[in-house]
Amino acid sequence: MSTPEIRNLFALAVPPPGEEIFECLFEQPMFRLERIVSNKAASPAGFWFDQMVGEWVMLARGEAVLHFEGKDPVTLKAGDHVLIEPRQKHRVESTSEDAIWLALHFKG
Repeated sequence: MSTPEIRNLFALAVPPPGEEIFECLFEQPMFRLERIVSNKAASPAGFWFDQMVGEWVMLARGEAVLHFEGKDPVTLKAGDHVLIEPRQKHRVESTSEDAIWLALHFKG
């Protein structure tokens, strides 16, 4: 049996301003864990995510503003996390230049 690969959540390239980098960290048939690095990013104007699967997100570093359809925008700081139910429309209003997320997408 080989030694597991050690990786660091914070050791990675930073995308250009206004963009994000998505990296799958681990995937199984029922879930996918990804790291998202955001640099002053936002969803396109008028765009809402409307996913068929649930998503749990945690902001590991930085700040971000999420907006859920029909609700007031909420500000997240490092350590904050939220469960997004399937088909719950949402968007990213803004992120800081150093935002790092963990996103767990799951079925069921």
